[in-house]
Amino acid sequence: MSGIASKGQLRLSFLRWAMVTVPSIMFLGLASGLLAGSGEENRWYAALEKSSANPPGYAFGIVWPILYLMLGLSLAYILHARGAKGRGLAIMFFIVQLVCNLLWSPLFFGAHEVTLALYLLIILFVLALVTTLLFGKIRPVAAWLMVPYLCWLGFATGLNYDVHRLNPDAETLAVPAARTQI
Repeated sequence: MSGIASKGQLRLSFLRWAMVTVPSIMFLGLASGLLAGSGEENRWYAALEKSSANPPGYAFGIVWPILYLMLGLSLAYILHARGAKGRGLAIMFFIVQLVCNLLWSPLFFGAHEVTLALYLLIILFVLALVTTLLFGKIRPVAAWLMVPYLCWLGFATGLNYDVHRLNPDAETLAVPAARTQI
């Protein structure tokens, strides 16, 4: 028996990686958003002035799972590329950018730190761009799977900037209670 794996074995190896990375990243993204109280139900967020480019709330619930799926597949391609030059560095950058991604919702929706969240998004975009370039040197398909994420991060940065610009008092905005007790 030779030490070279068949195409079928290689495909199964990739699928095993994807079966771990995709659900893990989707779960972490969902947990980050839920724990931060993100979305239209957040009374603080609902009280903010938003840009006319701001999509309806349900759009975020459609876009993010797709992006997390693509991120998970992208990472699976890189994890599957054992022995590839630069693989460790690419994985490290992916993890760092993912941590930044997961911190954004608690920072914005939970802590109401609009300005810090904007700075985090800029850092996140740069990290994701570097990750994409590193992935491209290992597996071009992994880099292409990152491109929609980069586009969305650019759009999200614009939305965050608009909230920052339109709501100079956002960090100190006090939202009245949902109901009063008599």
